[in-house]
Amino acid sequence: MLYEQFKVRAEGVSAEVTRYATKNEALEHLLQFLHKEGLADTPQSTALWAECSFLDGMDRSELTKNAGLTFEVTRELSAQARFGISQMEWALADTGSLAQNSTAIEQRLVSSLPSIHIALAPTNGILPDMPTLLSRVHPQECAYLAMITGPSRTADIERVLTIGVHGPDRLIIIFVDELGGDN
Repeated sequence: MLYEQFKVRAEGVSAEVTRYATKNEALEHLLQFLHKEGLADTPQSTALWAECSFLDGMDRSELTKNAGLTFEVTRELSAQARFGISQMEWALADTGSLAQNSTAIEQRLVSSLPSIHIALAPTNGILPDMPTLLSRVHPQECAYLAMITGPSRTADIERVLTIGVHGPDRLIIIFVDELGGDN
C-alpha cells in the first residue's frame, strides 16, 4: 500500500507520520499535539495556520480560543512562530516527500519559517513517484511547487549533519482519509 511505503520512507528521514479517518480525529490529534508541545500566545510558542480546504466548514473562532493559534500569516509572525500548519496536495511514496502548490506565499511561510511544520495531507493524494506527480501538475495553475522531504537538514559544515538550519527542525505529517485529493 502506498501509505505504508510513504510512512517508512518519511520516517527514515526523521518525519513523524500519523493517519486518521476523519478531519475531526485529525484536528483532535493536532490540538493535543500543539498543547503538549507548548502552544501559547508568546513569541516562539505560537501557531500559524495557512488557508486550506481542511478548514472548510470549521468554526475558526472556536479554534482561535486556543491561545496562540491564529490564521493571520505574515512574514514577521511566521518568523516568530513555533508551529506552522499547512495542507499538502500530494505525497510521493517512493521518496517520502510531500508536494504542495505553494503559489500562495502563506503556504511557503508556514512550511519554512517556524521550527515545527505540521503538514496535513489527503491519504488519497499519495502518489507512487515523481513522474506521476508531474503528470498532474499544470504550470498554468502552479507557479511554485514545493517539495518537502523530512525536517531541514544540511551536512555542508565540516560534513556534520545538522537539523533545522534552513527550515523546520521537525516535520509532523498527518494524513486524513476523508480530506480527499485529486486522485
